[in-house]
Order: sequence, then structure tokens, then C-alpha cells
Amino acid sequence: MYAYAFLEDFVLLYPVYAVLFADTGLSPAAISSLFVIWSVTTFALEVPSGVWADVFSRRSLLVVAPLLSGAGFGLWSLFPSYPVFAAGFVLWGAGSALRSGTMQALVYEELERVGAAGSYARLIGRSEAMSLVGVVAASALAAPVLAVGGYRALGAASVAVCVACAVAGWWLPESRGSGAEGGREASLGSVVRAGWAQVRGEPAVRWSLVLVMVVEGLASLDEYVPLLVRSTGVAAVSVPLLVLVVTVGDAVGGWLAGRGVRWLAPLLAVGAVLLAAGSLGERPGGMVLVGAAFGVFRWAIAAADARLQERIGDGARATVTSVAGLGAESVALLVFVGYAVGSRWAGAGVLVGAVAVPYVVVAVVLGLAGWRGRVHREM
Repeated sequence: MYAYAFLEDFVLLYPVYAVLFADTGLSPAAISSLFVIWSVTTFALEVPSGVWADVFSRRSLLVVAPLLSGAGFGLWSLFPSYPVFAAGFVLWGAGSALRSGTMQALVYEELERVGAAGSYARLIGRSEAMSLVGVVAASALAAPVLAVGGYRALGAASVAVCVACAVAGWWLPESRGSGAEGGREASLGSVVRAGWAQVRGEPAVRWSLVLVMVVEGLASLDEYVPLLVRSTGVAAVSVPLLVLVVTVGDAVGGWLAGRGVRWLAPLLAVGAVLLAAGSLGERPGGMVLVGAAFGVFRWAIAAADARLQERIGDGARATVTSVAGLGAESVALLVFVGYAVGSRWAGAGVLVGAVAVPYVVVAVVLGLAGWRGRVHREM
């Protein structure tokens, strides 16, 4: 699982693909429109992929997912243009949808099978940390590879890593069967009904879903980190190194997942302040504060995800988790559209810093509800 997580994000194009789009001549609004295409694709396939994961082999879906993403990266590096970038995001979105919900369900059920479900938050958080270590490694390598071989070299390396990720996915453990009794159509129908019953009938599930949707959806802000770094005035070859600073902070947050959950509300507020302070200054040194903020947000996502997994049943686990992913994509879409519209009047520093406001709202709501008080009893 750690190997899969590392390879999934050890993609050398990650730190600079927004810069690739800009260097190709795309405006900030056009770049945001690509993110919208990506988000809409994931949105459309999110729940269907969750149902497939509850009916068929989850491991098989996790093998296919990185291959789709790799195909998109290959197209970007060979034929850089807006239509090809859009097609690549469709492929990447499809791969993201296949993984979303599927990995969480597979991990939780395998842990539950061996009596270790309590380790989920720590394991999934560290898995996210390994993903970010992959991003760190990719960020460190991207600059010299870009300097020597350009964007095509980055694309070729990214495709190779995606293939390796698919191989790692094949070795993930899966003890469940690849279908339910009663036939494929009956299985699909029963999974959908079971998932809907949990969301509709259990307030604890609904509350957990909303929390995951908002906290995870707002984290889509990380797509603009390269543009934020570029706005500080550094050269293009230095962008991956400053993106690396932010990614390290993000990874530390994932590694600390499962600890200090009772401080979720105040720490989210602190993260919001750090985000605003680091972004609005538009200085290279501010990326340290932005990295710390993303670390808080990563830790919070793992906490919210673990609480959701504790409250949903196995029969439709991937389906319900995909509903959370669907909501997160909706929030992400609002972030992308907001950035596109706001880019007509403001720069990256102001636009990124503005996202601190909804994080503060979430922190206030959690504080009023009582993360360890009333919320715990209701959930």
C-alpha cells in the first residue's frame, strides 16, 4: 500500500504542470477551466466507480486507475495544447474516480478483517504522507530533469511511474469476492440501496460526509501552489523547489494523522491564519507558512475520513465514501470557478489567501458543535 501511494504521486509533471499550461500560452482563466473539466469528470464518475468497487474487484480498479492517468500525462508532454490538456484531465479524472472510495474501503475492510480497524486513521494518514513523499521526490527531481530534457522528459518519466504504480496495485491484498450473490444487476441495485439507506437514515453518517466533503474539497487549493510560487517572482526552474517546501509540510501533517483529534477546530483556525499570512505576502519565504497550513489540512482530512469509515457499513462502504468524494469534488469545483473569476481582479496570493475564510468557518462550526462533545454523541 505504501509503495502504491508513493508511486501514485511520484509524477515529475506534478510540480510544474500548471506552469506547462502557462508556458503554452494559457491564461489563468483557461487553466482554471481545465481544473473544472478535471473536477467535472471525477464528479460524474465518482459514485458509479464506488458502486463498481462494492460489486467487483477493488484491486482491479486500483490497477486500472494509474494507467488512465499515465495516458493523460503522455498526451500532455507529446502534444501540448488546450484540447489535449483537456483530454488528459478527462483521463486523469477517470483514474481519480476509480481510486476514490475504493482504496479507503479496501484498507478499512482488510484491517477490520484482522481486528485492526483502529489503526485506519494512522495507516491512511501515513499512506497519504507516502504519497506526499512521492511528490517531494518528484519536486526535487523535476527541476534538473526539466533543465536537461524539458517537459517531454518529465512526461516520459511520469508515464513510467504510473505503470509501476499499476504493478504495485496488483499486489494489494483483497480477501473479499468480486461480486455479490444474486447476479450483477441485483448486486448493483442492492449496493445503491444500502448506501442510500445509510446516508438518508443515519445523522452520524451525514454529518461525517459533510465534514469530509468540505475539508477535502477545499484542499484542492493545492493545484494553485505552483502559480502562487511563480507569483513571488522566482524563475521557472526554481518553482519545483518552493513547491517542495509546501509538500514537505503537507507530508508531515499526514504522518501525524490520528493524533490530537480533539484539537481539530482550533488547529484548523491556526492553519487558516498560516495560509493567509503565507499567501498574501507573495514572498518566497511565505511558502514555509503555506506548507505548515497544508500540513494541518492534511491531518484534518485523515481525521474526518477515519470518523466516516467508523460509521458506515461494509456492504456499501466504497459507495458511501464515493459520495463524500462527490461532495468534495463539488467544493473543489467552487474553488476552481472562484479562482477563475477572481483572477480577473486579483493575483495568486490574494486568491489563495481568500480560501482561509471557509477554513475559519469550518473551525467555528466545529468549535460550536464540540468535536469531542456534542458531535461525538450525535455521530
